[in-house]
Amino acid sequence: MTDFGGSPRLSDLLVEEGDRVEKGQLLARFDNGPTLQAERKLLRSRIANLTSQVTVLEREINRYRQLARAGATAAADLEARELKLIELKGSLLEAQNLLLKTDTDLVNTELRSPITGTVLRLQARVGERPGDDGILEIGASDRMEAVAEVYESDINRLRPGQTATITSENGGFSGTLQARVIRISPQVRQRQVLSTDPTGDADARVVEVRLELDPADARRVRNLVGMKTITRFQP
Repeated sequence: MTDFGGSPRLSDLLVEEGDRVEKGQLLARFDNGPTLQAERKLLRSRIANLTSQVTVLEREINRYRQLARAGATAAADLEARELKLIELKGSLLEAQNLLLKTDTDLVNTELRSPITGTVLRLQARVGERPGDDGILEIGASDRMEAVAEVYESDINRLRPGQTATITSENGGFSGTLQARVIRISPQVRQRQVLSTDPTGDADARVVEVRLELDPADARRVRNLVGMKTITRFQP
């Protein structure tokens, strides 16, 4: 098989951030596609050739068996052909397995959307090899989440299912969004805060709280990502 010298590069990127995509939609292609297509063509040709050779040799072996039973040919001639048939069948099986792998690799030269949703962020561009962050992020349009950082001293006031309202800190969207708490992180982490923070501390211990937006509100802001928001929890 061909050695591509590392992971393939992006040859086509067919979407941009904010684009609406459907499940199964083609999003990107990789540059190893043409090489694999050519390899697939060669393997199919090789399989056809080997299949023909096996068919011809099997007929020849049947004829030699009849001759050997009649004493008209040496048994060694028959054995040599039978060994050759075993080798050909082994080569045929190997080529068929390589074709199966190539077909699988070909599927992976295209990236298709696993869900219907919105492209939130592009992590790689044409000509680049995708890194650990992948190629892009897609969020389900009917299910979006927000993350709130809550001071450790206040976290005992929250519970899963509790409702909240979310507003944009910098005017990225108008009005408020309705949400509910779906997860409270068990971990507490340090976060540096501004001097205007009411605690007056240089840093604070916070807990990450994830909230699911109401479906109607999620549709309003489905093209927005990474925006700073203010969350107010209902009692």
